[in-house]
Amino acid sequence: MPDSSIDTAAPGVPELDVRSLRKPEKHPAIFATYHALAVGESFLLINDHDPRHLRDEFEVDYPGGYAWDYLRREPRDWQIKITKLTTTALPRVLVDTTALTTDGAPPDASGAIWKLPVRERDLDANVIALPADETIDPHTGPDLDVLIHVLGGSGTLTTEATEVDLSAGTLLWMPRRSRRAFRAGPDGLRYLTVHQRRQALQLDTSRLTMRPGQ
Repeated sequence: MPDSSIDTAAPGVPELDVRSLRKPEKHPAIFATYHALAVGESFLLINDHDPRHLRDEFEVDYPGGYAWDYLRREPRDWQIKITKLTTTALPRVLVDTTALTTDGAPPDASGAIWKLPVRERDLDANVIALPADETIDPHTGPDLDVLIHVLGGSGTLTTEATEVDLSAGTLLWMPRRSRRAFRAGPDGLRYLTVHQRRQALQLDTSRLTMRPGQ
């Protein structure tokens, strides 16, 4: 990924100065501006510090799909040209699930041991670990269909009417609002869940403005 450290202007590139925004508003404003770009277009981000955490977010969401070029590094005047290189985020490997189920994985881990880290997404995914004989009490599922793939171990799913044996390779469909309970077997249970992401609050970008580059 291109990354320069020169101190020059960016003629013709629109500027987004976030120094006057409240901290919670900065990253949403920056990503809204990035999303509005066409492939090959850029904008100049002006900030009062080096936005390293912002770059970490770009690396999670758009690795290989953007360019980040430092144009100025001065006190309270950091300028970075951000360029969109691809129309969408690129397909990529997220995790090797065998590493979460082999002998090297902590056997007593409990709960979500991996979560889908991508910020801009339509899906949620988690890897859930239950130690030996641990249970998830009976409950009604969310208003979402859930797909479950058992990665390792064994256990039992209890529904309203039946019990389903679980083992590595089992693929389950959990209809929305269905009753379910889980019990891990003597070797524990680990499974991947995938479902539609719940609706999140959306940023109101109507008051965001860009100004042409100087």
